[in-house]
Amino acid sequence: MTTSISKRTGVLAVACLGFIAAVANAGHHGAYKAKDVVDTAVAAGQFNTLAAALEAADLVGTLKGDGPFTVFAPTDAAFAKLPEGTVAELLKPENRDRLVAVLTYHVVAGKVYAADVVKLQAATTVNGSDVSIDASGGSVRINDANVVKTDISASNGVIHVIDTVILPN
Repeated sequence: MTTSISKRTGVLAVACLGFIAAVANAGHHGAYKAKDVVDTAVAAGQFNTLAAALEAADLVGTLKGDGPFTVFAPTDAAFAKLPEGTVAELLKPENRDRLVAVLTYHVVAGKVYAADVVKLQAATTVNGSDVSIDASGGSVRINDANVVKTDISASNGVIHVIDTVILPN
């Protein structure tokens, strides 16, 4: 048993040293920089449609800014639930204003973590309209969307994953 503990301790020590070396190396070649909300979402791999929409709406630069932002991020599956042709229509240059309205309806100014969201009944989005918040029954809904993952930290905000695209009135 002592040998097993010693081996585990040795493995843990090597892993810690490796991490320390990686951090030190990052500092030597440029400090580690946390990803912003856009890069965090892109890295997750399930927000390709959202990333394309942000690009088409020319909002990438804004969401890479200082913020802070709270983003209720619909997954690719959430966009797929929209009626056929909706995404393609929104991505057309002539519909940019409507796309901006939809995307900014998913963003709240400031960092609003799950512990704060559950205390709210509504929140004003960046597009100026309110979303309703229902935290009853052990789950959280933003309008008609279920929040499926919370508190994904980014350098300039926080992301909450939702299962449905929410549309402003």
